[in-house]
Amino acid sequence: MSVMEHVMERHYDFDLTYITERIISVFFLPDLEEQQYRRNLQEVASMLKSKHQDKFLLLNLSEKRHDITRLYPKVQDYAWPDLHAPPLDRICAVCKAMETWLTSDPNNVVVLHCKGNKGKTGVIVAAYMHYSKISAGADQALTTLAMRKFCEDKVSSSLQPSQKRYIYYFGGLLSGTIKMNSNPLFLHQILIPSLPNFQAGGGFYPFLKIYQSLQLLYLCVFSAHLLRADVKCYHWRRRATEREVVFRVQFHTCTVHGAQLWFGKSELDQACIDDRFPPDATVEFIFANGPEKIKGQEYHQNDTSIKVEYNTSDPVVRWDSYENFNLHHEDSMESKKSFTYTSKIYSHAPLDQTLTMTTHWLVAAAPHTQKTGE
Repeated sequence: MSVMEHVMERHYDFDLTYITERIISVFFLPDLEEQQYRRNLQEVASMLKSKHQDKFLLLNLSEKRHDITRLYPKVQDYAWPDLHAPPLDRICAVCKAMETWLTSDPNNVVVLHCKGNKGKTGVIVAAYMHYSKISAGADQALTTLAMRKFCEDKVSSSLQPSQKRYIYYFGGLLSGTIKMNSNPLFLHQILIPSLPNFQAGGGFYPFLKIYQSLQLLYLCVFSAHLLRADVKCYHWRRRATEREVVFRVQFHTCTVHGAQLWFGKSELDQACIDDRFPPDATVEFIFANGPEKIKGQEYHQNDTSIKVEYNTSDPVVRWDSYENFNLHHEDSMESKKSFTYTSKIYSHAPLDQTLTMTTHWLVAAAPHTQKTGE
């Protein structure tokens, strides 16, 4: 019995799919036990070597691992956090690597490795559908059909709103339907007309973070009541040292051409499937081309009773979810910090400073708790 037949007859904790004859997806569940994961990696490596010899290139979409580099002859790492969209330049780099490898030899195949959420593989496959149309060959129609079927059948339900948004960005920028805005933008306000209920009494105790390319740029904490129209933020009696994502949203300012940007519930990561987040809630961003206040623009103000902290020392708030991302190999004995992708949170509050937004942005919201001296 060949290695290929041996592998296919046994049960493994992974999903190996030939998306096309030359593009392969290998997916592992995020909570797969480490020892079992290593065994499965060895089996996959044996199978690929048996069937494709040294003609396969593995593109690792998850964090770096020593054993992947040892097991596979050709590996390129393109990691980004799970459940997130990658930067546009990384999407382009992966697509370019795929095209270069596939066109260099008709026997070459690409393997997309992912441990975590299937959405990461979906982003790359969907993006490559757009990318490959640029140099489409005679058989491109069948290849595109196969990739589209894979996305629809295997990964569409796993895609986060931000991941779908970046697929749209990438396709639109390639086709020219999206015109790139190269001017810097200044973020003046972030508005949330209605807030979710994350505790028995309603409301939540939020904190806001803004990242650019996984680097923390902005942090503030809101306390007390937020009194304006239908927007309320109830004070939370903080009894536990923990935090939870309310929503997360990623966008690229090269696609922003106006002064306002809205995101409904269905466009917000995490909130889109959370019944606690109001169905009619929207998050609004107010931009300008400079730091000066926009003439004629109404600036919503917090009630005077609201306390806004910009330099909180609370470790739960200050903890950076991305601080150690991809710095330590998962299969090494180096200590590493586990992270929940919690980022920024927005309440009906004008920012006390302006931020120049020119590249990859991530915005998320999270209720915050801490122990009190009760």
